[in-house]
Amino acid sequence: MTPLNGPVEAGMRALVLLSETFPRRLDVAQLVYLDHAMLHSGDLDHGPASLHPDLPANPGELGLRRRLIEQGLMVLLRAGLADMKTTDHGFMYGATDEAASFLSALEAPYVGQLIERADWLTSTYMHEGTDVREGMKQITQRWFDRIHVSPGDLGEDVL
Repeated sequence: MTPLNGPVEAGMRALVLLSETFPRRLDVAQLVYLDHAMLHSGDLDHGPASLHPDLPANPGELGLRRRLIEQGLMVLLRAGLADMKTTDHGFMYGATDEAASFLSALEAPYVGQLIERADWLTSTYMHEGTDVREGMKQITQRWFDRIHVSPGDLGEDVL
């Protein structure tokens, strides 16, 4: 079992997000974006400092994160801390009544930092009619700008 960045940790992060957005339900795509933004909040305008370092492989994280979040949701469903409903928009996940009391029993500073960032994210990006994916465009644009190289930047000897 992977103790760091494994299904249990991803499940805890998803639980923080689901609890913060309660009673609103989120789909896996929203959880993936919110999870990334929660960990890399410093990449967003006026966001608190990021919890995880900025790495060159950050753009690849989103692809790997979906599977990890799905595994984390299975942990939460089995533990009775989250539930899943089928809607016209697909599978939607929500925190159960036990989720808030479970999170309040945790004393790790990391969990407190997750809760602070989840609160900031939901107050900033989860307004009625606002799609969190719009906020994530800031991050993906920065990635594009970082890796995009124009032919003039390469020098004449490369061409």
